[in-house]
Amino acid sequence: MSNTLKSLLLVSIISFASCASFSSQAAELKVGYVQVDKILQDAPQTAESGKKLEREFSPRSQELDRMAKQIKDLESGLDKDGLTISETDRRNKERDIQNIKIEFQRKQRELREDINLRKNEELGSLQDRINKAVQTVSESEGYDLVVYSGVAYASKKLDITDKVLKLLGKK
Repeated sequence: MSNTLKSLLLVSIISFASCASFSSQAAELKVGYVQVDKILQDAPQTAESGKKLEREFSPRSQELDRMAKQIKDLESGLDKDGLTISETDRRNKERDIQNIKIEFQRKQRELREDINLRKNEELGSLQDRINKAVQTVSESEGYDLVVYSGVAYASKKLDITDKVLKLLGKK
């Protein structure tokens, strides 16, 4: 969140809280905040998501490991036999090694892109679950306003992060 947006949000919260406290008809305002970074770190769904991605991309990662070993073996073989083979054979082997390296780099790049795409999908899904959990805790405990991390200061008694984590742990 940009600093300008954070500042605007903080001013809005303060203004809202001030208006509510000065209003003679206003009831007690119940405010809480959530540490999203702590939830993302501690939620059981985060570990599950990591394991899921690891299982999903493990075969491709192992294939890349095999290709890297193949390249290393071919280069070692070329270094070993380089002086005893003809110039044409040496150039052909160098070209073959270069082609495998290019294929390796392409597959490596594609894997990184696919992993990032899936991580973003998993993160979006987790954020939806977190938002629903925050909403459930907020409604069940009668909070009027709940804000996410990025707050300049909030008392520990306003922190409902552990309640949200507890709810996420039940699912």
